[in-house]
Amino acid sequence: MTDTLAGEASVQTRAVRPASGASRWTALLARQLLGAALVVLACLWLAPIVWTISTSLRTPAQSFSLPPKWLPTDLAFANYQMVFDSVPFAEILTNSVKVSLAIVVGQLVTASLAGYAFARLNFPGKNVLFILLMASLMVPGQATIIPVFLLIKWFGLADTLWSLILPAWVSAFGVFFMRQAFMQVPQDLVDAAKIDGADQWHIFSRVFVPLCAGPLAVLAILSFNTFWNEFFRPLIFLSSQHNFTLPLGLVTLQGYLGTGSLSVVLAGVVISMMPVLLIFVFAQRYVIEGIARTGVKG
Repeated sequence: MTDTLAGEASVQTRAVRPASGASRWTALLARQLLGAALVVLACLWLAPIVWTISTSLRTPAQSFSLPPKWLPTDLAFANYQMVFDSVPFAEILTNSVKVSLAIVVGQLVTASLAGYAFARLNFPGKNVLFILLMASLMVPGQATIIPVFLLIKWFGLADTLWSLILPAWVSAFGVFFMRQAFMQVPQDLVDAAKIDGADQWHIFSRVFVPLCAGPLAVLAILSFNTFWNEFFRPLIFLSSQHNFTLPLGLVTLQGYLGTGSLSVVLAGVVISMMPVLLIFVFAQRYVIEGIARTGVKG
């Protein structure tokens, strides 16, 4: 009897093994196909960047060569020098740094304070204010540009860098983002701080801000990338070339397109995208972790 049962179990085991192997091979094939698809998508994402960098190093005669060459035969670093010689590119680059960093600092202060108030304080009209804040995310910047411009002109800030900095200090997305981060802090820590005699300011500055350093870094990176590449508001508010930021400065290089020297224009593009590219490469882990921690996606 025992031999019969053992024999049946052995037969069942041999019958199951092929199915388990097939399942394992199917999963392995699916992973290989997913990996191949990701490699293809990565190549498609990198191709424009590689082509831009390659073309920025070509001579003007090779800018429109057909078929296009991925690697230049003669490296023309003079294209980068022409960018700085044709327009005050160093001054324009400095303006972008000033505007982007000033906006990042302002948004970190306002978003953290307002986010803490919405997350941890109770005050009349809190829910209504938060609904209005969320509704403001649905309003595009183009719809409010005229009243904002009139206010900027009334304060005498037109054609100055402050016209870009001050209106951007308050970010509805930043307030929402930091509110989500502050809500993840355990209430036990707040209660312990209150028992130790800490007031609201000390709880905010010594408990919440250190614990939410990751989300604050994410907000800083997202804000810097957004306003480094901003074109619409500088186009409306700025008129003097010495106040231009990088997106407007690149437009002034379009005259080289008429001479067939696309390489000079793309050299300016490479210079402008390098800070953002470096931030993405070195800080992408913090961005992913911060977004996952706050539960904000898309």
